[in-house]
Amino acid sequence: MKGSLKFFATVSVFSMLAIAPMFLSMKPAAAQPQGLEGSYIGVGPSFGLTNGGQGNDSAIFGGNIQGRIAAPQVPVSLRGTVLFTDKNSAVIPTVTYDLPVAQNTNIYTGVGYSFVQNQTSTTPLGNRDSVVLTLGAESEIAKNVVTYGDVKYGINAYQNSSANALSVQLGLGYRF
Repeated sequence: MKGSLKFFATVSVFSMLAIAPMFLSMKPAAAQPQGLEGSYIGVGPSFGLTNGGQGNDSAIFGGNIQGRIAAPQVPVSLRGTVLFTDKNSAVIPTVTYDLPVAQNTNIYTGVGYSFVQNQTSTTPLGNRDSVVLTLGAESEIAKNVVTYGDVKYGINAYQNSSANALSVQLGLGYRF
């Protein structure tokens, strides 16, 4: 199983590298809305929706700290997320493709990796380091105030289990 995960991760990375130039060279159409620009940092709740079936890895409620660093002139962002509980945390660096859908509003999708601090206790996204797929939305709701929400899918994210993890994050942030 670990071999197939490495193969999947390798193919995914090479596929992203192969198609990235196409997305990076795209120019927005004249009628396309201006999405959310700039960077932000925010906080909010995180809801783990799955468990690994081992008894000590049940779905759990926690919090999140999430940041976005926008790349100028391209629809790509670097994001960092910390999912935490009172016993554990996971740090998830992510690269996303951002698609403007309305004024000051984007949807985004991307891939990252979850680094779990303590693999004997669960986080909202499992208790094992794993590849993470992300799908979310963000919008400026007032001057420099951003709301965001995303779903993270951790592949093989539980110790002693082949179970995947799913979590939902919500938050408010400060845009700078």
